[in-house]
Amino acid sequence: MSREVDLVVVGSLNIDLTAGVQRHPLPGETVQATALTTSAGGKGANQAVAAARLGARTALVGRVGADAHGDTLLAALRADGVDTAHTRRDRSAATGTALISVAATGENSIIVSAAANAQLCPADITAAQPLIASARVVSVVLEIPVATAAATARAARAAGTRLVLNLSPVVDLPAEVLSAADPLIVNEHEAREILQRNGFPVPDEDIAHASALLQLGVRSAVVTFGPRGAAVAEPDRAEHVPGVPADAVDTTGAGDAFAATVAWRLSQGDPLPTAARWATLVGACSVQQPGAQPSYPKLDRVLSTADAAPPK
Repeated sequence: MSREVDLVVVGSLNIDLTAGVQRHPLPGETVQATALTTSAGGKGANQAVAAARLGARTALVGRVGADAHGDTLLAALRADGVDTAHTRRDRSAATGTALISVAATGENSIIVSAAANAQLCPADITAAQPLIASARVVSVVLEIPVATAAATARAARAAGTRLVLNLSPVVDLPAEVLSAADPLIVNEHEAREILQRNGFPVPDEDIAHASALLQLGVRSAVVTFGPRGAAVAEPDRAEHVPGVPADAVDTTGAGDAFAATVAWRLSQGDPLPTAARWATLVGACSVQQPGAQPSYPKLDRVLSTADAAPPK
């Protein structure tokens, strides 16, 4: 089957309200913000934009409200060439919102109001079935209802499309979703939570985290460790992918950039370890700029950072 789209992302769209702080507040404490910015975000939209900037033909399935924030998000997606034909306006709910604080160290803390994202339903996936069937890879992000993620897994399986599952935030998923994940992508904290929820011991070594996740029935797994890189596991092998040194300004959205890059490179036929090496490079580029979508690099910047030598 001819594939007309490299990547279809099924996920959330949020308007990001980001406050810069010297440090995150303690419970009950008020701290003064050094800056406040408004930008386009949401894990689904972030992935779509990150992949599109790298050159992927990308579409997004999601929902926004019929409000000014929805206008902003759709305009941002279209400016980066993302197909928004299946990103619906919802008149019954507001656009999703993320409240983000970023400390001087670059570490962030995020509170999300799902709003319209919670209205994305299996019927939306049915309507997008021809789009999914035209894609090389589908990426699903868990800021949407579990039933919708399950419908996406079924649609991808029916179309013979590879499914990337970014289980962030961590929720309990049916076996049919986990068994379709190729790969499951999580960070080290999410990996620990998933293993503990399922009664599996948490390994001491980074590389073993990804291998341990295969016990969930996923086809492959990637665990990110920030500046330490990532661990990749498939049934017949596991390896560590070194991190790329970077002076972090803001880590917001770096995980989304990582997952998007993995999905993009898989759509281009790369093996999973190579895709993860690309992703660590793109992630390192993204943390050097403030914000989520505003920080995502285009391919020429990534190649310049890699001294024009693409990962292999």
